[in-house]
Amino acid sequence: MTQLDEHGRPTPPPAGDELATALGFLDFQRATLRWRCEGLDPDGLRATTAASTMTLGGILKHMALVEENWFSYTLHEREWSQPWAGVDWDADRDWEWHSAAEDSPAGLFALWHAAVERSRADVALALERGGLDQPATRIWTDGTAVSLRWILLHMLEEYARHNGHADLLREAVDGVTGE
Repeated sequence: MTQLDEHGRPTPPPAGDELATALGFLDFQRATLRWRCEGLDPDGLRATTAASTMTLGGILKHMALVEENWFSYTLHEREWSQPWAGVDWDADRDWEWHSAAEDSPAGLFALWHAAVERSRADVALALERGGLDQPATRIWTDGTAVSLRWILLHMLEEYARHNGHADLLREAVDGVTGE
């Protein structure tokens, strides 16, 4: 059974194998983002700090897109689902960041939670087909096929980077600090 810390985050296994450790830390980082964003009203999720236009709501929506990009679109070569499929990315490369201000907190969390659950299912499906070394189905334009291992580690980096942003934004909103 997974232990939770005082903020409801699952503790990564202290002596797990490579896969269990990577997935444990990814779930920890996902839960850290939830913790930094939960309980805020629309204004809190739209707040910026310093010279940045980044918001907590924007981070949630961006991470929902990143989850789908790596685990569905790249790993399994699926087409984009909604809302991503209907976006004119040429008109606004940062649409997910900009449009988040129009979304409710419940809508942002639902979008992100659904993306995380699909990603977990996508990882499980990939693991049924092979191990961490298996290449993604979608090949990059330069011919590179990243491995499931690379995707998992990249997702850890992506969450860790944006959780640092989330710490700063949350403190600016209501003074709540992380660890």
